[in-house]
Amino acid sequence: MTYCLGIRTHEGLVLASDSRTNAGIDQINVCCKMHSFVIPGERVFSVLSSGSLSLTQSIVTRIRQEFEHGRGLAEVESFYDAARCVGRHIREISEIDRTAMERDNIAFAVSFLVGGQIGDEPPQLYMIYAQGNPLRCTRSAPFLQIGETKYGRPILDRGIRYDETSLEQAAKYAIISLDSTMRSNVAVGPPIDMMVYRNDELAIRTYRRFQPEDEALFGIRSQWEQGLRSVISTLPDIDFGSPGSDIENGSTCLLKNPD
Repeated sequence: MTYCLGIRTHEGLVLASDSRTNAGIDQINVCCKMHSFVIPGERVFSVLSSGSLSLTQSIVTRIRQEFEHGRGLAEVESFYDAARCVGRHIREISEIDRTAMERDNIAFAVSFLVGGQIGDEPPQLYMIYAQGNPLRCTRSAPFLQIGETKYGRPILDRGIRYDETSLEQAAKYAIISLDSTMRSNVAVGPPIDMMVYRNDELAIRTYRRFQPEDEALFGIRSQWEQGLRSVISTLPDIDFGSPGSDIENGSTCLLKNPD
């Protein structure tokens, strides 16, 4: 299982991913799911992958081969074209592998996040589905997730605001979102890769890998848990004697004890 997320704010982008892969309880490994493609001063892309490792490796390999030869992401003129470029590679691998996989009842399951900037365009963030079609992150929906998304979404829904959230705050939300997911699903795990991209940098200047024993990661986790418990303790107790708390007729079934 995988969890990757991207956040877009008025200041730039935050991208983060876990690194755990597993093919069963006795086959757990670490594999980086964040892949960078950079022409300094011209364009920056970070590609995050989720799904079958054999498929995502093939797709990323093709993207990298093109990029190293000055094609694909190295030459597209817009970020929409970049998203479509990643989608094209997904479809090409699908054409090669899908039939054989489905013959053995194995689903072609991949998804990608692509974030970054080209030239004077504003930074962009897209999700690419297994069919190769893209979805753009917007001001009203300023984050995207792939993989095991449900545990880490509530904190993002409550906290991320495009016009209000700073990159520093977005990075904290991303860490808490990932930590919440790791807490509830052991198939998602560290190291955590995080990149913070500020508008118009056109280079990767802020990147960190959080290892399991990282003191900063442990500190954020501990403070978040303690703060959450503290806030809960200050909330008013639920008043079960208020109007509307009567049980409606027919909503409770009572069984008499046999004589």
